[in-house]
Amino acid sequence: GGAGSGDASGDASQPAMAEPMDILKQFLAVRKQAMVSAADGDGGDGNRRPNPLMAAEGLCSLPDHRIAAGCTAVVCVKRGDKLVVANAGDSRAVLCRAGKAVPLSFDHKPNQEREVTRIRKAGGFVREANGHHRVNGNLNLSRAIGDLKYKGDKNIGRAEQIITAEPDIIEETIGPSDKFVVLACDGVWDVMSNQEVCDFVSAKLATALCSAKGKAERSEVAKRICEELVDACLADDPRQTQGIGGDNMSAILVLLGDQAGA
Repeated sequence: GGAGSGDASGDASQPAMAEPMDILKQFLAVRKQAMVSAADGDGGDGNRRPNPLMAAEGLCSLPDHRIAAGCTAVVCVKRGDKLVVANAGDSRAVLCRAGKAVPLSFDHKPNQEREVTRIRKAGGFVREANGHHRVNGNLNLSRAIGDLKYKGDKNIGRAEQIITAEPDIIEETIGPSDKFVVLACDGVWDVMSNQEVCDFVSAKLATALCSAKGKAERSEVAKRICEELVDACLADDPRQTQGIGGDNMSAILVLLGDQAGA
């Protein structure tokens, strides 16, 4: 999975590693433009509107970087008192508002009605086994960057493929009671609920920010709390937890308002 944040004032990450600076700059430039356009209500319909996740997928499909695997993505941009979040897959963004978790994204899973409808219309199928629904008996999510073998039908648009990178985009107005946003991949959310993550981070911040001075020190606090969050989610022996706590994990903590030292 993948997570990213910005301020507008698996294998599928390989294109950003092959020629890191050039490709990363392309992605960030398009991401910022697309997210700002979304915040302004600009860009046309869902199939044609430029968006950051489709842009990243375009890089994945270039001849020099074509890959078979895929990854999820959740992207958050803060613009004044607005948060704009784009999500494709089961990575997740959660806002902590007055101690309560507020979802800023919703997982894309194969058992959801709108996802099943698209998958079947595109010629795919969803199979359930051991409580898990999988696209074509394989993927346990229904949207992702990459996974290009599920996107080869030339007769339909990218948003109508069996697997699509078309994101849901949510805008949220923030205020004084909004303290932070956590963006993380499913390895974290499989272990902790939205509220449990909100409580975990809130408890850590309550003590850690007391001695932090300025934005730089608070940024270091945020990084350390992310490490502690991931450590707390790791299982001692994933074989005893049916794999939960043994998946890849990544997390970003974005401090807001007075928490950030603003």
